[in-house]
Amino acid sequence: MASYFSKRNLNFLLYEVFQAEELTKYPYFSAHDRETFTMALDSVTHIADTLMHPSLREVDQNQPELKNGKVAVHPKIREYLRAMGEAGLIGADFPFEQGGQQLPELINSSIGFILMAANNGMMYTGLTAGAARLIASFGSQELQDAYVANMLSGKWQGTMALTEPQAGSSLSDVMTTAEPQPDGESTAPADRPRTYKIKGQKVFISAGEHDAADNIIHLMLARIKGAPKGTKGISLFVVPKTRLDGSDNDVQPTGLYHKMGQKGTPALHLTMGERDDCVGYLVGEPNRGLTYMFQMMNEARIGVGMAAAAIASAAYHAALTYAKERPQSRRLNEKNQLDSPQTTIINHPDVRRMLLFQKAVVEGSLSILMECSRYADLAKVLEGEEREAAHLLLELLTPIAKTYPSEAGVQAVSQSMQTLGGYGYTEDFPVEQLYRDIRITPIYEGTTGIQSQDLLGRKVTMHNGKALGLLAQEIGKTIAEAATYDDLKPYAGLLAEEGKRLQQVTMHLLGFAQKGEIERFLADATLYMELFSLNAIAWQWLKQAVVARRALLTQNPQGDELAFYESKLLTMKYFFHYELPKTLGLAKRLTDPEVLTIVTEKQVAL
Repeated sequence: MASYFSKRNLNFLLYEVFQAEELTKYPYFSAHDRETFTMALDSVTHIADTLMHPSLREVDQNQPELKNGKVAVHPKIREYLRAMGEAGLIGADFPFEQGGQQLPELINSSIGFILMAANNGMMYTGLTAGAARLIASFGSQELQDAYVANMLSGKWQGTMALTEPQAGSSLSDVMTTAEPQPDGESTAPADRPRTYKIKGQKVFISAGEHDAADNIIHLMLARIKGAPKGTKGISLFVVPKTRLDGSDNDVQPTGLYHKMGQKGTPALHLTMGERDDCVGYLVGEPNRGLTYMFQMMNEARIGVGMAAAAIASAAYHAALTYAKERPQSRRLNEKNQLDSPQTTIINHPDVRRMLLFQKAVVEGSLSILMECSRYADLAKVLEGEEREAAHLLLELLTPIAKTYPSEAGVQAVSQSMQTLGGYGYTEDFPVEQLYRDIRITPIYEGTTGIQSQDLLGRKVTMHNGKALGLLAQEIGKTIAEAATYDDLKPYAGLLAEEGKRLQQVTMHLLGFAQKGEIERFLADATLYMELFSLNAIAWQWLKQAVVARRALLTQNPQGDELAFYESKLLTMKYFFHYELPKTLGLAKRLTDPEVLTIVTEKQVAL
């Protein structure tokens, strides 16, 4: 069995908590059942076990190199891309007519979790799937026919090319230009050109150039000459490295970033149009590029959260294995019994605390990510108000699903290293690499500050707070169910009180927005994100505890199964007693009338 994730926990979440099999009653997913889900998960686990995980250290230590305009990556990456393509796993959730398996996102996200837990340095396929989906969703039939199949086969790589040197995360300042060109193809609309000359630079483009794929397909944001300023003037283009006729498309890698971690995937500085010969193909309508790109950005945000949960999972299981095997000292109440054998460190209370924290973060993070996957599936198959509700809940939870696993995951992997002591800081164990790898996740796809401002400034207020109300209803259902069990009733009460506290803080902060004090409103958005996230993860743990308690009462589990369900209850209690109380300090800071507006006043203290 894989040593980097718990298959039992994954199945628990999929089939007992989120009831993936129920999705097959909808026509869109009716071709599937638990057997086909298992086949897909077993297939990806085989790839992870035999190809990805064995090369974890090797890929890290032999990072990509840029020589003579070409980027060489580890040979295992080409094997991985081909294996994923041949298994149909790159486009596992794509519709049948687009060459996919039409699997639920619940299963597809689980595929991503397994892959990233095995070797997060090989993060190529998620990028390709997101780019191919953009083309399939908004591109012309001609673009779809030309690109999607080869991308899903693993032959061609996809990227998202947004960031520029002068703009960073401020996409309204994108300067890459697109100049309309006459198009002689008979299929082109007579009233406007289809192709554009692209000129500009992009930075931090993951998998933006490498020799493991036969072509690199960039989904690139650029501004058509004469377009409005700001985000309203941004368009989306397919910009391939090599054109369909085999000619070079004037996309040059001009720099390779040497990263702290995730070294298996190159991050490129690209220059387009140095020879005035870079062609881009417009996706959809002009000036709607950012709207289209948000589809891939939101997918990527959840993908980053999943990567963080996966890396933390690998580190947790490494620490757990070590703690079970490493003998050191005696139990605290046996310190004077020097003739007795040493005990393994898992028996020391502080080590157990560290392991419980890691477990709480990993399994709580995976649960909120699967909650988002479930809403994505429901938004696809439901109609009317039910579909809108699923979509709004997904929108609201997306910044949390990206941020909590990333920020708490960094802390969890730090605790994994602490569990191993000095050995954790060495290359003899994988945790030092995983610590380097996970640190990027609070930065990828919008930093924690950006996600926090999105949560408080947009998601909480969208549709006059409707999404927030819907989430309160969902949490209320879990609280009501938990309250029917005597041992869970106190925790149901605690979560209800936390919900009231969150509401009070939210209304307090919204008061600043209503007065037009926007900087004051959003100055501590990251603290609000932490407060909200603790509530959301507590909800997920109470939800898991309800399922575990029901199983204990109705299934009479024994042995490992009994231990599994009891561990769920114990970890829920840990989260409520150790993590959830942090909301007290956060709420006090966020509502304190004695406000030190450090970031809104002149920076005298700096």
